[in-house]
Amino acid sequence: MSRAAGCKGPFPSFEIIVISHCPVPQKSYDSCMTRSFMPHRWPRLLAAPLLMALIVVNLAAASPVRAANRDRIEAFLNVTGFDVALDSIRFSASAAPEMLGVQARDFGSEWKRLTDKVFDTAQMHSMALDMLEQTLSDENLNFAVEFYAGDLGQRLVEAENASHMIEDDDAKKGEGEQIVADLVEQGSPRIELFKRMNRAIDSDGSSLKAIEEIQVRFLMAASAAGVVDLTMDADELRAALKAREPEMRIALQKSALAGSAFTYQRFSDDDLGLYTEALEAPEMRQVYELLNAVQYEIMANRFEALAAEMAELRPGQDI
Repeated sequence: MSRAAGCKGPFPSFEIIVISHCPVPQKSYDSCMTRSFMPHRWPRLLAAPLLMALIVVNLAAASPVRAANRDRIEAFLNVTGFDVALDSIRFSASAAPEMLGVQARDFGSEWKRLTDKVFDTAQMHSMALDMLEQTLSDENLNFAVEFYAGDLGQRLVEAENASHMIEDDDAKKGEGEQIVADLVEQGSPRIELFKRMNRAIDSDGSSLKAIEEIQVRFLMAASAAGVVDLTMDADELRAALKAREPEMRIALQKSALAGSAFTYQRFSDDDLGLYTEALEAPEMRQVYELLNAVQYEIMANRFEALAAEMAELRPGQDI
């Protein structure tokens, strides 16, 4: 079962990778590490350290340059497609019950009501503006906008939008994997371009750690709300997830590769080469380090809020 959160620009989408299964009847998480987020591209406050470190780094980097104002950031979100990336965070909501060993549909129609409330797009948009207004420099904003406002940039944004808003993620993933297999058989240079693109988007390698931390924070919040009984503390949960990092990293890389192959299948090698070079520019890398941190911060914040709200729901509840 997978659920991707769509985004455009090279912004991440999230996919649930089921590592093992936790028995549904038991409201206990014990030592079974079940569901794991795999992002196709963007992180959150790693129990405070990662996001704050990223924000501080970006503030320091931006300090010699005036921070962009709110109106310009609004335009930036639209041109680059980060606004759609934010809106699509709600698609990842089904990950919450899966981490507890149940399905979103088990909660009936109340689940949609709850997720619409928690993943309110206006609230998430405002949170992003608040963070970016303090951290995104004019220099880096201008660099990203100059690329994405161009013909190639807008065509990329349009393709990424369409890809990430597709509801049938299993079909999309399957098609992407088939495209990758065909490209490998042909010895196509596109595979290496996709790999370079994905490395540039997550240049500091923080995504995997951030994904793990989102799970820890959600489960700890669910435990505090009485949604699940944990026999592990936060450090033990992190250690259990860390033990799975090698397989998770491989799964993440495969997911990103398939996603890129599907999304950019109609672009020429030359177009992809230009895109890759733009993503590898130092200014764009800094933009993505910041935007990754912002998106994952919002995602984890909303998952914590969802955990608290889930205390009022029970499987089978409906209107």
